[in-house]
Amino acid sequence: MKIDAFCHLIPPAYAERFFAIDDSPALKNLQERTRNIPALTDLDVRFRQMDEFGDYRQIINLTAPAVEDVGPPERTAEMARIANDGLAQLVADHPDRFAGFCAAVSLDDPERATEEARYAFDELGAVGVQVYCHVHGRPMDDPRLDVFWEYVASREKVIQVHPNRNSSWADYPTEERSKFEIWWTLGWEYDLATFMARMVFSGAFEKWPGIKILMHHAGAMIPHFAGRVGPGWDQLGARTPPEQREDITGYPLTRRPIDYFQQFYVDTAMFGAGDALGTSIRFFGTDRVLFASDSPYDPEKGPGYIRATIANLEHDVDLSDAEREAVYRGNATALFGL
Repeated sequence: MKIDAFCHLIPPAYAERFFAIDDSPALKNLQERTRNIPALTDLDVRFRQMDEFGDYRQIINLTAPAVEDVGPPERTAEMARIANDGLAQLVADHPDRFAGFCAAVSLDDPERATEEARYAFDELGAVGVQVYCHVHGRPMDDPRLDVFWEYVASREKVIQVHPNRNSSWADYPTEERSKFEIWWTLGWEYDLATFMARMVFSGAFEKWPGIKILMHHAGAMIPHFAGRVGPGWDQLGARTPPEQREDITGYPLTRRPIDYFQQFYVDTAMFGAGDALGTSIRFFGTDRVLFASDSPYDPEKGPGYIRATIANLEHDVDLSDAEREAVYRGNATALFGL
């Protein structure tokens, strides 16, 4: 069996509400894009694609954008509830297809998001939550969010992390927008790496020892810059002038920064980049890597990245049979409590 640990979907009731929103110009492009990916909403299409891979199941979550971006806080809280009820129903109706779901939460209101997570865990059986790398540009180590992190960690549920910058994050300070979709190709990986760094230096792994964070795209930039993350950050402060010391003052860590980075879990959604995937697996270790494809956001709109990731794991990455089994199924089973 293969358990695909990071797949996107739009439940029917959520889709009806989402596509009806007409007061947000920022959403228009995302609405158009998702309309053009049938497997996000059409289960017949999705199941035909999944059949190619034999004994194969998915852990599903709500597709982008972040719930916080679909409107004012009252609407986003309502949309999170609609999404979670819909995701839970899909898992209940199709247990042979969907191994579980990670709940949507609106972090506009951390207390309300915590209650939504509680509802999703206790009433709906969610195996985790999905969050994004920032909330309207606010960092995720904002102390306002501590109540949410502490609660999810106490429940030992998985926190899936997805990037979310857009073209308004310019490539240079002198420009107004990012060009050539750099905000996506490179920016999303920077988003993920920045989230990881801020969580490490805020002391997340020491304050909440039970926290389980699953990073999308194999940990993004971090494993590929291990020299800077390791011996580079061992010299934290060497590059900072005295008048900026507050910029490097964080939680008093008791270990090297790189040790905390290796406590994240990561998925294999590298879109067929076998060498890069191998680097990530060596950095995090086979016990912290979960098979995932990011389906259905490939050029074929469904099966392409699944197929490419399987090919990477079968032919491009040096794994023993036991290690490959752990990545395909065992790690997800243990981490999500399936």
